[in-house]
Amino acid sequence: MLIEQLKAQQVLPVLVIETIEQAAPLAELLLKYQLNCIEITLRTRSALQVLNYLARQYPELIIGAGTVLNVEQFDQVQQAGASFAISPGATEPLLAKAARSEMTFIPGVMTASETMQAQGYGFKLQKLFPAQVAGGVELLKAFSGPFSELLFCPTGGVNPNNMADYLALNNVAVVGGTWLAPLAQIQAGNWQQIESNFASLQGQLTVSV
Repeated sequence: MLIEQLKAQQVLPVLVIETIEQAAPLAELLLKYQLNCIEITLRTRSALQVLNYLARQYPELIIGAGTVLNVEQFDQVQQAGASFAISPGATEPLLAKAARSEMTFIPGVMTASETMQAQGYGFKLQKLFPAQVAGGVELLKAFSGPFSELLFCPTGGVNPNNMADYLALNNVAVVGGTWLAPLAQIQAGNWQQIESNFASLQGQLTVSV
C-alpha cells in the first residue's frame, strides 16, 4: 500500500527533470539509496516523456506525478505510467475525477476548509502546501484534533534542518524533499553532489530512528 511505503521511506524526493538523459543517472542513484517512491513534477515540457521512460525502464520506482492541476493532466499522467498523482491544490472536478479513479491521488491543501473538502471526497492522505507558509508544524499539530483520521505530506519549505520536527508528528506520513536533487544540480550533471545529498539524508534518518 502506498501510504505504508511512503511512511517507511519518510522523505519523498520532489524532482524537476528536463530530459531523459538526466533521468537515467538520477534513477540509478535513487534506487541505490532505496528512495523508490518519487515525485516527478509537471513543470517541464518533457515531464510526461520522462515519467513514461522511468516507469518503463525502472519498474522498481513508484512514480508519482506532481503539479497535476486539472482532469486532463490527471488522465495524461495515468496513461504515462504514474502510480499516483499529487496536486498543489484541488478543484472539485479534479477531486471528483480522482475519487472515481483507481490511481492514488494526494490533493494539496492549505486550510481547514480545503482539508474538509478533500476529506469529503474520501482522501485521507493530503499534501500540505506550501507547508512552512501555511503554518508548518504548528498548523499540523492543530489539525491533529479535528482531523485525527488524516495523514499529511508537508511540502514546501521542508529542509534538513526542520525535517525531523515534521516527521515527529503522528499525522505526518512523509515529507516532500525538494532539496535532495535541486534542478541546478541536475542540469549541471552534478551526480556526486546529489549522491552526497542522498547519503546525508540516509544518515539523518538513521539517527532519527
